[in-house]
Amino acid sequence: MDIQAIKQRFGIIGKSPKLEQAIRRAVRVAPTDITVLVSGESGTGKETIPKIIHHFSARKHGPYFAINCGAIPEGTIDSELFGHEKGSFTGAVSSRKGYFEVANKGTLFLDEVGELPLTTQVRLLRVLENGEYIKVGSSKVEKTDVRIVAATNKNLLKLVEEGKFREDLYFRLATVQIELPPLRERGEDVILLFRKFASDFAHKYRVPAIRLTPEAEQMLMQYHWPGNIRELRNIVEQISVLEEERRITPDILRKYLKSYQLNLPGLVAGESSRYDFGKDRELIFKLLFEMKKEIDQLKVVTQELMNRHPAMLTQVAQTNQVPAAYHIYNPTPANDIVIEQKPEDPPQEPKEENLSLEEKEKELIRKALKKHNGRRKLAAKELGISERTLYRKIKQYDIQ
Repeated sequence: MDIQAIKQRFGIIGKSPKLEQAIRRAVRVAPTDITVLVSGESGTGKETIPKIIHHFSARKHGPYFAINCGAIPEGTIDSELFGHEKGSFTGAVSSRKGYFEVANKGTLFLDEVGELPLTTQVRLLRVLENGEYIKVGSSKVEKTDVRIVAATNKNLLKLVEEGKFREDLYFRLATVQIELPPLRERGEDVILLFRKFASDFAHKYRVPAIRLTPEAEQMLMQYHWPGNIRELRNIVEQISVLEEERRITPDILRKYLKSYQLNLPGLVAGESSRYDFGKDRELIFKLLFEMKKEIDQLKVVTQELMNRHPAMLTQVAQTNQVPAAYHIYNPTPANDIVIEQKPEDPPQEPKEENLSLEEKEKELIRKALKKHNGRRKLAAKELGISERTLYRKIKQYDIQ
């Protein structure tokens, strides 16, 4: 499999390992009839993956249709996909074939599949399971042999939890998942794409191609690109047309980068977090409360030691070491404490507590499962989360 030849054939620009991994995965699954779900943020180029799958499949000589499910009104989506009979609704002056009929023996790409109404999702599930569908206004069962590739920029599992997407349809669509990385994670691909777009628009508008200074290149690679490749293309087109200067500096570039921020960890000003905390909110709060409780207990113990033995703590603070043999006397024999450190003992490095939220999360889940002898329902109730969320976390962290 020649990745370079594939990228050249489909006009894919970039050398990002994540991008090439997605291409390899698409080529590998293409010869089968497995349903594929392509995920990624808006503007990452998800529409290219279905074309690769269709080209390398046994259906390459069959029809290929790309349907934007979010662009079709809810009242006509069933007619578009499955067809309708004459007189089945107002305006149906004749019978009409749907995409599942005209794409028989070919590939159907359903973009923005998360926008499908629940009633349409039921019809789609039937097609995926046994290749059967019924036209709107008809009672006759039709058969079709269509390969489905779906795409979404939404979190379908979150939609499932909210009751907006069928769980059985999600698992049927996501037999194989291919994720395209956002532009901010593709490193120098940003510069390669900029040069390609600059060349294209120079030819289109018959102007000299714009070029970046080294400082402007760094600026592009540090930008967070909320609109991904689509945003980059629009910016290059604007600069190519509006700027007289062909050498683009950071000052020029900054005028076109909306809410410019460095691509650093954390939230970006003017942009909501990419991570959805809602689904794990209960577990995160519980972890924070547990950590607060442990810190409060540590404070109490420390305060008691300071009140009872100020001399020892003062010496430790001044010398940064415990005396060779130090006895703390308390009238109650059971409370006598002896701290000894032999001269030959090497200095003990303090152990740092692992403050990773993920590790704390794993630890709480293991404790809850152990406490309830592996019964997930009771463990989920103990953790304050849904049983579905617990199941997903067990699978995510590979907890036995």
